[in-house]
Amino acid sequence: MNLRELVVCSLESWDQVWRRNQYFVDGLLRRNPELRVLWIEPAADPLHAALHRHRPSLGAGLREVPGYYGRLHTLQPTKWLPRAVGTLADRLMIAEARRAARSLSLTAPVLWVNDPGWAGLLDTGWPAIYDVTDDWVAADRGTREHDRIVGGENRLMAQCVVVVVCSTGLQATKSRIRPVELVQNAVDVHAYRSPRPRPDDLAPGPVALYVGTMHEDRLDVALCARIADSLAGIGARLAFVGPNALSPANTRLLQESPATVIMGPRPYTEVPAYLQHADVLIVPHLVDEFTESLDPIKLYEYEAVGRPIAATPVAGFRDLANTPGVLVAPAERFADELTQMIQAPPERVGPFEPADWAGRVAAMQDVLERAAADTTEAP
Repeated sequence: MNLRELVVCSLESWDQVWRRNQYFVDGLLRRNPELRVLWIEPAADPLHAALHRHRPSLGAGLREVPGYYGRLHTLQPTKWLPRAVGTLADRLMIAEARRAARSLSLTAPVLWVNDPGWAGLLDTGWPAIYDVTDDWVAADRGTREHDRIVGGENRLMAQCVVVVVCSTGLQATKSRIRPVELVQNAVDVHAYRSPRPRPDDLAPGPVALYVGTMHEDRLDVALCARIADSLAGIGARLAFVGPNALSPANTRLLQESPATVIMGPRPYTEVPAYLQHADVLIVPHLVDEFTESLDPIKLYEYEAVGRPIAATPVAGFRDLANTPGVLVAPAERFADELTQMIQAPPERVGPFEPADWAGRVAAMQDVLERAAADTTEAP
C-alpha cells in the first residue's frame, strides 16, 4: 500500500541540525509524492522558563516547512500547565495535536512515536509504531520524570503495532518485553565523501573534533577536560560542533582550558566539511547502560569521511578496535593516547563501508506500511 499520512512525535525540533528522524522523513517524502507529514516538536514550556529566569514564550504552533510543497508541517505546542497538577497538561497538548491533524485533513495517519511523552496519542486509534532511539528508561533522571518515561514506554510497548529499535543493544533489552525490529542509523555517503573546503571558523592547527549534541548523558565531561589540558601542551585544539545541552557548570569546566573551542551547532549541510578537515574525530563518551543502547549517527559520519578516529569503548566504535587509524581506549588512557595519535598520525585509515540512509529509509517505509495495513484490516 502507499504511505499517505504520517504524524511524527519527535524528541527534536525540525531545524538545521538533522538527526535520525529528519533523514527518515526527508527520504520518505522524496520516495512518496503523495505523503503528507505532521511533525510534532517538543512543546514550549513558558511556566518552566519563567521559573528558571528564562524568557517565556508560547509554542510556534502549526507551520509549513519550505521545500516540500506543503507536504510537511511542524507543530510546536504549548505546555500550559506543569505535569505535577495531573494529566490535564498532557490532555491539552494532545488536543492541540489532534486539531492540527484535522486542520491538515489527516484522517487516518500512521502515528510514529519517538518521544514516549506522547503515548496519550494512542487514544486516537491511529495505527502506531514506537521508534526507540535511546534507552531513556536507563537515563539518569529524577523520580517523577523517570516514572513518566516508564509509564509512556510501557504503554507504547504494549499497544503499538510495531516497535523499532536503532541499535543491537536496544534489540537485546527491549526484545525481552516483546518482539522488536532493528532499523539502524546511517549516513548520506555521497554528501560526506564529496570534498569540501576547510571551514573558515575551524580552529587553526591540529584539531580533535567532536560532532553531536553535548550532553551529560553521553559526554564524559571530566575526560574532555583532561583531553583539553593534554592537547594544550602540544598546541592542538579540542573542538565541539553541535548543540550545547551541558549544564552551565560543565560548560565552564571545559572552557577553563584555552584549547577548548565550543562552536555550537552548524547546519547539517555544512557538517561534512568540519569532519573532513579534523585531524582526529573523537568520541569521549561515558561507558554505561545508557550509552550501550546507542547506535551513534556519528559512527557512520566519521567512517564516511575516512579521518582518524579515537573513541572510548562504547557501542559501535568498540567494534573498530582493530581497524587501521582507529584508537579505542578507556578513559584513563584516552587523553594521552589521543595526543600521541595527533603527534604521529596513522599512515592508513579504514577502509570503511558505512550504510547509506537510502536503504534504511526503505526499511522504515516497510515498517510504516505494515503498521497502516494492520489497522485497516482490523474489524
